[in-house]
Amino acid sequence: MVKGFKDFILRGNVVDLAVAVVIGAAFTGIVTTFSEKIINPMLAAIGGADVPGLGFHLRTGNDATFVDIGAVISAMINFVIVAAVVYFVIVTPVTRLMAMRKRGEIEEVQAPTEDIVLLGEIRDLLRERRERDLV
Repeated sequence: MVKGFKDFILRGNVVDLAVAVVIGAAFTGIVTTFSEKIINPMLAAIGGADVPGLGFHLRTGNDATFVDIGAVISAMINFVIVAAVVYFVIVTPVTRLMAMRKRGEIEEVQAPTEDIVLLGEIRDLLRERRERDLV
């Protein structure tokens, strides 16, 4: 039962699912804040004083027609940062672990059988009895 669970966890599609969850939820807030507070102001500085950011107006004087190229660049930077962190923190270690497992460098730890567990209990009882008899 434990071996089946371990095989399930180390299966490729479970790792992919975990990567997707991390990309979608946990790390997004950090990267978004980084982009909003650091990248966006730098891109807005490129746009100039009369433009609200790196981009242009389709109709002069109408803020609704502003094409914000800086936001697109910021979103691409967000994606690259998140993908790099997930790759180096999750995908690479799991890939190495699975490769080591295939080569046999990592031993399969199996649960002891019932007879081994029973023999261990008998040993412990005999040890307790011997210690009691010595006292």
